[in-house]
Amino acid sequence: MKKILVATEKPFARPAVDGIADVFKQAGYELVLLENYKEKKDLLSAVADADAMIIRSDKVTEEVLEAGSKLKIVVRAGAGYDNVDIAASTRRDVVVMNTPGQNSNAVAELALGMMVYTARNYFNGTPGTELRGKKLGVFACGNIGKDIARIASGFGMEVYGFDPFLERTVLEYAGMMCTASSEELFSQCQYISLNAPVVEHTIRLVNFKLLEKMPESATLVNTARKELVDEDSLLKMFAERPDFKYISDIAPDCSAEIAEKYPGRFFFTPKKMGAQTSEANINAGIAAARQIVGFFEQGDKTYQVNL
Repeated sequence: MKKILVATEKPFARPAVDGIADVFKQAGYELVLLENYKEKKDLLSAVADADAMIIRSDKVTEEVLEAGSKLKIVVRAGAGYDNVDIAASTRRDVVVMNTPGQNSNAVAELALGMMVYTARNYFNGTPGTELRGKKLGVFACGNIGKDIARIASGFGMEVYGFDPFLERTVLEYAGMMCTASSEELFSQCQYISLNAPVVEHTIRLVNFKLLEKMPESATLVNTARKELVDEDSLLKMFAERPDFKYISDIAPDCSAEIAEKYPGRFFFTPKKMGAQTSEANINAGIAAARQIVGFFEQGDKTYQVNL
């Protein structure tokens, strides 16, 4: 019997756990829950005899992989997977998957919600601006980017997109006007939404040369990862462009300096909030369970990220 470990320092919602348990019960697999754990040793002990593991923001390091010598697959319930040591997983022949699309609407709604909140001066009682008629640039146009475009169009925004890995027709079908480069995207749009994953070539990709191209009343929206933005460039943009605002669901390392010097020009959620909805929680957890069953029963590797 396959043993599946669900290791979640931040547990899934109960309906998600029930759904996961039902998937594995039907497959004849044993489910082990490790929830709210505080010590790494608890994870190392629990993974020792697991054939597969589902995680959320939990870190799968080489030490964890070494302890889980029977592991064949790790599924990150969510889109980002930078909390998994991909190189070490590949060396140990452990398949790593994510669950793309399961939390994309939740992230998109958060992005637009933060944009409304900022445009209306954080609801502080003073006159703000509207999103209708403003230009929004979608930087990376996967599932989340497409959902952002869909919702933004409903607000009456003009939506542009840039993604070097997608055909123009894909962006146009999703309601975006295609730009030829990131420079063109940033220069045209008052709002830029960052949706790219963190990989070697995207770390600190958003630098001052890009940011300074943004038109007046520029707002950078980041619901992806803080590593995408070069923080020296971010601070320089704040200093040189009094019209610039930055909103994100993950605070940059320089957030204290921004708060001290540039009040009223930023908003950071208290923690990573993109996928923090009941629906996304349930969707991602159950999708992860089904992917594990598909992997063991049919050899399905559709969502493998360590190719």
